[in-house]
Amino acid sequence: MHALALLVVQSLVQGPQAPVLQFPEAGLDDPVAYEGYATRFFRDSRRNAFQIYLDTRAGRVVHVWADATNASAALTVRDTSGVPAPLTWGGPGAETLEHETTRVMRHHLQSDRGALEVGWFLLGTMRQERDFQYWGWHRRPYGDGPFALSELTELIASLERLPPAERGRHLALVGAPDVATLRARLRPRFTHTENDTAWAVTVEQLSLDGRNRMTLMLSGDRAATTARLAGDVVRIEARRPGGVRFAVTATTDAAALTPLSRDQIFNDAFEAYFARQRRLADSVRGRLTSAAQAMDPAVLSFRRLEREIRGLELLSYEEKLIAALPNYATYFGRDMMMTALMLEPISSVELQEHVIASVLRKLSPTGEASHEEALGGQAIRENAAEYSARIREWSEARATDPAAAAASLAQARAVLENLQAVRENYRMIDDDFQLPVLAARYLARADVSGERKRRFLAESSGGGVTRLEAIVRNLAFVARLAHPYAVRPEPVHLVGFQYRDERGWLPGSWRDSRAGYGGGRFAMDVNVVWVPKALEAAQVILAEVDALGLSATEAVARVPGDAAALAAVMRDPAHWRSALLTWRGARRHFEVALTPADVGARVETALGAMGDPEGAYWRRQFAEQRGELAPLAFLAVSLDSLGQPIPVATTDPATDLYLGDHTVQVLGGAIEPEAVLTMLDALQRRYPVGLFVAGLGPLVANDVYASPAVQQAFRDDLYHSPRVVWGREVNLLFLGLARQIEAAYDASGRLRDDRAAVRQYVSALRHALESTRAAVEASGLRHNELWSYRIDAGTLRPVRYGTSSDIQLWNVTDLAVRFLLDRLPAQ
Repeated sequence: MHALALLVVQSLVQGPQAPVLQFPEAGLDDPVAYEGYATRFFRDSRRNAFQIYLDTRAGRVVHVWADATNASAALTVRDTSGVPAPLTWGGPGAETLEHETTRVMRHHLQSDRGALEVGWFLLGTMRQERDFQYWGWHRRPYGDGPFALSELTELIASLERLPPAERGRHLALVGAPDVATLRARLRPRFTHTENDTAWAVTVEQLSLDGRNRMTLMLSGDRAATTARLAGDVVRIEARRPGGVRFAVTATTDAAALTPLSRDQIFNDAFEAYFARQRRLADSVRGRLTSAAQAMDPAVLSFRRLEREIRGLELLSYEEKLIAALPNYATYFGRDMMMTALMLEPISSVELQEHVIASVLRKLSPTGEASHEEALGGQAIRENAAEYSARIREWSEARATDPAAAAASLAQARAVLENLQAVRENYRMIDDDFQLPVLAARYLARADVSGERKRRFLAESSGGGVTRLEAIVRNLAFVARLAHPYAVRPEPVHLVGFQYRDERGWLPGSWRDSRAGYGGGRFAMDVNVVWVPKALEAAQVILAEVDALGLSATEAVARVPGDAAALAAVMRDPAHWRSALLTWRGARRHFEVALTPADVGARVETALGAMGDPEGAYWRRQFAEQRGELAPLAFLAVSLDSLGQPIPVATTDPATDLYLGDHTVQVLGGAIEPEAVLTMLDALQRRYPVGLFVAGLGPLVANDVYASPAVQQAFRDDLYHSPRVVWGREVNLLFLGLARQIEAAYDASGRLRDDRAAVRQYVSALRHALESTRAAVEASGLRHNELWSYRIDAGTLRPVRYGTSSDIQLWNVTDLAVRFLLDRLPAQ
């Protein structure tokens, strides 16, 4: 490691690369919203995304790799009084190097302070860093530790309980000669080196299994600074006025991912659209001064378009689409599939195939889609807990059941032998029903040849299973979950969340905070949107498979688990149609209808319990609406365990608006326009009656009609509460409205049906689109993952949400929004 340190300090002479992206960016971002926070994104030697962010409010500097282990390396910087030190970038970019199997990134930081103290080094994964910050360790005094994950310390304690000979066998599996060596791996090792011109402090972290190594190195010019290492704190002092400047070098030997190029992500139509936007921006630039360019809408629009494209590129790899940076730099099945569905108008066939293949590789033997993977250090953490559980079983059984004890011990050894084995989380249920929808859309594409589809389905999904067989396993799982309600259409037979603890049902869909579904068991989005769509998609998949000359019946026969429900509906098309019709009627269980008097009474009660200044502000807003109250209808966010609606209005109908062919049904006379417009009612009504907030956007939920207990839960957990707007939901609403409006027009831009009722319907859709667009644009935050507000001096001011990501898959779907909106026929 010392050789590498010397190489980095003295021989890394190539020029720095400019950031691929940075936030905040002049002209595109509100600097007030980013106060105390700045971030840059780069590509490393393998073109994996590398992010650095500075949170000067806490003095935290975090480096994140979007790679095969979600690696991160972080530190805290304070002045000598112990408060977070002001930090700024010390140069225009970062340097990249590959040294044997190690990827290296170096950048510079600077502070106007004459001395700095650097501590709380944490090298592991971003999941570990998130917990470290959630638990407030980065704000604790240096030396107030050490910090260690309980799962890892418990593993060592479990191992120490083993008889010496058995303990030795277990230690050998992780390459440790003794327990002391293993325990030493819980903490980083510090080394201070100097030569005539430079100093370096290297912080080295070995993984618990000894297979991977990460380092953070601080280095500087001895003529300008001095460095002293005391325990695990580095003190850097300036030799002359002007403050401290030093380099930070992060290294990892983790495996890299395979990035996708731009032409592997986007289709030809979007590439042509992007070229037109570039030409437009270039023509404007040619006529304007630099100062005028900075204010020109066309130039700014193109800059934002290009930034979003770069953001999506940073998240896109052959193996998976990264969910977000910095907080979720790993696989999330739902995020990938939802993004693929939302990007469908602009994405390539190749991207769609990569997403489906990625989800199928992680499918459980019973056909469940993985929500999230645990890899690298997080896999070690979860496997460590598994190891300790097996050792407890061994300890409890060794005296009474030697055979069971031996089995537990063998299982513990197997876990320890591959401590970084990726673990999949199958707790969510919405993603199980999203997979058929995505797969059906791919197989039904007319622009993809049958030969390509056959080849894709025939390729291995891992574990000796073809992709076709994996898809059919998922269909069997979906059919099995949908069967009880199809037979007995009562609320308690709907698809419910699978896990419960002493605090209630654990949400298994996208509103995955504790309060997200109001404590309910049966989610509206799962049962009203995803289950019917998945059943429709299953029909498409099975028909397309047979049309390709591949036998769906044979594939179902090879399902290892219970495929009876799927086989039954395949044998009897009438039974399938009946089941689908039954499920399409499930929305009736979630319908909430309130009279004007109900609305007024419930809103007044809820606002009366709301503290000031927020309560005072919304009471004034409600007073403006009090004389114009009308009946309100919406779909409840969920049902409780008894099947009763929990009356929280949400933005979730936007998903149905996007996925459904509602305008086609209106034009065909299958439904009335009012059936579609009712979906938008709560989304367009002003809060606190509905969800709409001028200058902010549609709130993700409105709980004023729910019980005080539900309202309190949302106050305690704001993540999916009436204090938040989600970019995902905004983009789904825009995409849904654009799809329904576009379907009303023919290729020449004329309405397909010129009846007054249809014109009024399309006009209402356009009004919803434009009013929502204006509100979201006015917030200045529409490109964030989610955003909130605060009340200052009686005025609502939009603000960034504290844990929002800088780049998020759901948010870069704004690219599809722009593409669709720009091609809508003029009114």
